[in-house]
Amino acid sequence: MRLKLWGVRGSVPTPGPETLRYGGNTSCAQVTLSDGTQLVLDAGTGIRNLTLDENGHEPRRIHILLTHLHIDHIQGLLFFSPLFDSRMEVTIWGPAGPGGTLQDRIARYLSAPLAPVEVRELPCQLDFRDCPFTEWDIGTARIRAEAVSHRGPTLGFRISEPDGSLCYIPDHEPAFAGPIEQLPPAWVSGYSLALDADLLVHDCQYTDEEYPRHFGWGHSSLSDALCFARRTNVRRTLLSHHDPRHSDDELDALLAVARARWQADGGAPRTIEMATELGEIEIGSSSNAATAAT
Repeated sequence: MRLKLWGVRGSVPTPGPETLRYGGNTSCAQVTLSDGTQLVLDAGTGIRNLTLDENGHEPRRIHILLTHLHIDHIQGLLFFSPLFDSRMEVTIWGPAGPGGTLQDRIARYLSAPLAPVEVRELPCQLDFRDCPFTEWDIGTARIRAEAVSHRGPTLGFRISEPDGSLCYIPDHEPAFAGPIEQLPPAWVSGYSLALDADLLVHDCQYTDEEYPRHFGWGHSSLSDALCFARRTNVRRTLLSHHDPRHSDDELDALLAVARARWQADGGAPRTIEMATELGEIEIGSSSNAATAAT
C-alpha cells in the first residue's frame, strides 16, 4: 500500500512563501492498494493536483472516502477532473447525517449560487454511499469507518491489507471527553481504529498553548496527538491538518518539540513526522513496518 499526500493544511488553503515546504492545500490523500486500486481520502483543494496515472495506465474506477463534509474537505471536488470524464466510475463514500442523503448534502456545495456545475450534470458514472457500520472491502483492502470526536458527523478510517495498515483521522479532538491518558480505551475516540496501525495520520492543529482557547473546536493539541499515538501503539505518526496560521518555520519548531517529547517517553524520534504535501510513504513490508519512499 502506498500513500501520497496532496493536501495537509486545515481549515482554509494557505498559499504563499511561508507555507511552501509543508504545503498550503487542504486535506487530501491518495492510497494505492497492492492491486492498483485507487482510494482518495478527503477532497480538499489538494485533490486538484492529484494524478491517477500509474505506469501509463489510468484506472477507470476510483473511490473517494470523505471523513466529513466541512468545506475544507470537499471544496476540491469541483476541480477533480475524473468527475468530468464520462469513462470514469466514481464512488463517493461519506458519513450518514441529518439533512438528506450524502448526495443531497454534497449537492448544497455543488450547486448554484456556490458553483457553476451541479451534481446531476457531472458526466462521470457517479455513485454516493453512506459508509457501512461494519467493515467492507475495496480492492485488496478491508475498510473500517468509525465516528470520531469532531464537530458534525465525522469519521476516521482504517485501511488494512495483509502486510500493512493505515489509520487516517485528520480532524479529531480525542481530549474532548477528558485527559486521554486517564480514559479507559473504550472512551478514547478513535482508539480501536488506530490500535497497532503501521501508520497514523492524525490531527495536530494546535500547540499546547493554543489549545485551551480552542477547546471544543474539534482539533488536537500537540500533547494530545502524541498521547493518542502512544496509547494506540502505532508504529509511525504523521502530524497533519496544520493550522493556517502556522508557517513552515513554526511547524519545524513544533516537530522538534514533538520528537524531543517522544524520545523522552522512550520512542524513536524519527517515527514522528510532520505531514508534507507531495510526501509519499510505503506502508507494509516484510518487517510489517511503515517505511518512507521519499
